[in-house]
Amino acid sequence: MDDTHSNMEDNMPILYIGHHETKRAMPVSEELVQHAQDLGYDMLTSPITNAHFHSRVLSLLNSYNQAITEAALPSDAQPLPLIPALQSADTDLGPSDSISQLITFTSSWIDLSSPDPVIAYLSRQVLNLEIAYAAFCGAITVVVPGPRLSHGANGLAQYARAIKEALATGSYIQLHILMPMDGSDLEEALDDLGDLASFTRAEYQNQRNVGKGRAGLFSSWDAWNTIRSICKYHARLSIALELPRRLPSLALQSRWYSEPIRLLILPASSFLINARGSSVLSKAHQAFIFRAMRLQKAPWLLLADIGPLPGVDDPDLIMSYATGHLSPEAAADAPTPRSSMSPSPTPAEAALMGKNARKKSNNNDPTPHLSYLRYLQRNQPPKTVIERFGGGFQDYLQSPLQPLSDNLESITYEVFEKDPIKYEWYERAIAQALRDWQAQGKPTSSDDGAVVVAVVGAGRGPLVTRALNASKSSGVPVRAYAVEKNPNAYVLLQRHNEQDWQRKVTVVKTDMRAWKGPSLADGSFGKVDILVSELLGSFADNELSPECLDGVQHVLNPDCGISIPASYTAHFTPIATPRLWADISHRSTTVDAGAFEIPWVVMLQQMDFLSIDSHQPALYQSQLSSGGKPNQLNLDPPLRPYIQTAWKFTHPSPPTILAQSSLRRGGSAIGGGGGFTGGDGANEHNARSCSLTFPIQEQGVCHGLAGYFETVLYSGSEGSVELSTNPVTMEQKSKDMISWFPIFFPLKTPMQVPANSEMQISMWRQTDDRKVWYEWLVESFIFVNGERIRLAVSDLHSSKSSGCLM
Repeated sequence: MDDTHSNMEDNMPILYIGHHETKRAMPVSEELVQHAQDLGYDMLTSPITNAHFHSRVLSLLNSYNQAITEAALPSDAQPLPLIPALQSADTDLGPSDSISQLITFTSSWIDLSSPDPVIAYLSRQVLNLEIAYAAFCGAITVVVPGPRLSHGANGLAQYARAIKEALATGSYIQLHILMPMDGSDLEEALDDLGDLASFTRAEYQNQRNVGKGRAGLFSSWDAWNTIRSICKYHARLSIALELPRRLPSLALQSRWYSEPIRLLILPASSFLINARGSSVLSKAHQAFIFRAMRLQKAPWLLLADIGPLPGVDDPDLIMSYATGHLSPEAAADAPTPRSSMSPSPTPAEAALMGKNARKKSNNNDPTPHLSYLRYLQRNQPPKTVIERFGGGFQDYLQSPLQPLSDNLESITYEVFEKDPIKYEWYERAIAQALRDWQAQGKPTSSDDGAVVVAVVGAGRGPLVTRALNASKSSGVPVRAYAVEKNPNAYVLLQRHNEQDWQRKVTVVKTDMRAWKGPSLADGSFGKVDILVSELLGSFADNELSPECLDGVQHVLNPDCGISIPASYTAHFTPIATPRLWADISHRSTTVDAGAFEIPWVVMLQQMDFLSIDSHQPALYQSQLSSGGKPNQLNLDPPLRPYIQTAWKFTHPSPPTILAQSSLRRGGSAIGGGGGFTGGDGANEHNARSCSLTFPIQEQGVCHGLAGYFETVLYSGSEGSVELSTNPVTMEQKSKDMISWFPIFFPLKTPMQVPANSEMQISMWRQTDDRKVWYEWLVESFIFVNGERIRLAVSDLHSSKSSGCLM
């Protein structure tokens, strides 16, 4: 294997895989854990209590019911049944060195959301006894069966309250709520005669009301959303998600992707059978798993009910490790399943599964499912440029830069300069502008015919180098200036001029707004033909590019001067991002009370777009149904978001606009009565506002707004050179550009939005001549009998206290 491939493989996500049996036949001893590790598993699951404890609880319930019947008393006259403390016979679990390799499960036969108060009370007792004992033993990960969706909305609050109690009982326990992905109820326990739900008294038996259609599909997610909301997005509460045989809609898949999934459970029924009789996963399953594995906190995988661990009856048997080196026939995908594929295997398929499992247990590979997952691990799609660059930055909140008030460190400049696209595109734009200048015979601002180019806010000088390269490639001579206020970067610019630029550049240390222009021999100041800057932030104008370029425009050739960039637009869309909201909520109570008033720069990853472009082509779905290997799958968000333009800035600004701004700056009578938000109002021409409506196709929760930008660096005879962070256009305009992460405008209170509704988002760019800040407000509407009804309105958020200082 060559070094390049080896390095790429080392950087790929590792799949941590466990073995789960719903009804494990033997206690999970340290020897069994070691045996599972010898087979290649990373972990095992274990019930916290056993059948003896189950029998004790059922006996207690039976005695209670008998006492009520025989006494002929109302139930409220009889004390509720109380489960005595755990006994040694009730559990096979105990403190051990291998406890960290175990994922413990609470009893599946309880019903925390039961409408029968006796059943609910017993279930709460069981849960708390088990959680407390698991915590005592040192278990960290506990899986709790989710609420019975057959109860519908009834009992959800009751279930959530019980989970909140359990979180307090086990102070270090990570609770994973077991949820079905597609809204179907997990029926295995309900079929068990020992399930407490089967003892619900007649007067409390409610009609099963699992929803059908789209609402039913989202019922599982809606239940989870209710639980975590009541538990206030608790940091130790997450999801164990069971993948069905047929994955639900892409919209629902994307919604689950945005949630804190810590376990992905793959039951045997999720696997298909390929032509050779091997168990494999559909392309849709592969794509979902691969995408989840890219998360900063990737989930573990559990192979569920694929059969007992082989060789447990023969401790001397040496088992081979699951390497994932499969034959092409074994690794081949199954035929593309039809849309009518049943949620469970057919009897013939089930028989084939069992036959293959028995055959393989006597063959060279005792763990075919595990080997297949290891094969997928070795054949994941390669990481994109952005994924490689952004490793460790996913969903990491960063405060926006203050480039005017702060002097940036060299490492900050260095991060920007690693972009493989941005500076090449700038060089193209400058070269095109120079060629057009020459072709159009425009007069220059120099005495020798060279085009005067000034890089303002030059930093460490990458754009200066690109401007010199553009001059060389276009054959158009330039006179170059580098203007920078940072005294530390100024030292490096001087060194570059001596060592790299052959003293072809005039380096000027000043704030660009105070620069008077190129110094001439007679002591006066000349003009600049092309102004080049890289002042854009994640929302285009949030690092004061409009104010800076307005302030330096007085040096630009008034007749034919060019600004690069020529224009830029800000864009946004509503998103669901529980992880970021929980992070900001924690900051607001521990570090910064104003955390919800800050637009955060963040590499958005674990999120879901709430508004989808209904006119997009179904490329992703067709890709899943086509042939090809796993590493050919595209793991980008499968649905194209509906992203709208907030506002636009163009440069150079019209002279009349700047003339009026100058009048207002002195506070003269002709300049008006001052600004709306303070100051003279000299910068109010750079204020902006918008009110945009977004269709919401599926129910969800809005945690805030994702912001992006697009910019036209230059548009001329050869076309436009553009950059974009907008997910809809970035592939076309500037693929693999990494200089800017999106911006996130959070909401203090998450907003529930129903399916087939609208969100109206209002945003303002405000200024008081000393700083610039944003304000944002979100409203939710639904149509009833043709009338638009407001459902909710958020706080009016304002970043004034953390605004960008001018």
